[in-house]
Amino acid sequence: MTLSEYFESTHGRYILSTADSKGIVDAAVYSRPHVIDEETVAFIMLDHLSHANLQSNPHAAFLFMEAGDKYVGKRLFLTKIKEEEDQETIEQFRRKKSYYLPEEDKKKRFLVYFHIDKVLPLIGEHE
Repeated sequence: MTLSEYFESTHGRYILSTADSKGIVDAAVYSRPHVIDEETVAFIMLDHLSHANLQSNPHAAFLFMEAGDKYVGKRLFLTKIKEEEDQETIEQFRRKKSYYLPEEDKKKRFLVYFHIDKVLPLIGEHE
């Protein structure tokens, strides 16, 4: 199963962790990634702490825990490769068009692309 198929068909919770240049860590709830291909994902980000951290440290970890009683999911180790600020492009990526987004946040959105460095299961070291 491809990553795109996996994230499209599996429900659960998503957490993106970043760190600033001093190594101070942040974790934030995110939606599922936009899978561009098997080596690239993208997230729509607001101008908040996670995005600020990526300006000085391009590395991030994305944790997905599948819904249910078991500890099943994936960990993606990521490196930022580029970002876009074109709001029309970003709008095309939005899934929940009905989700309310304040006007001031609409002006501060970024589409951030990451290379997938490694994929591991939620628990354990082996893919």
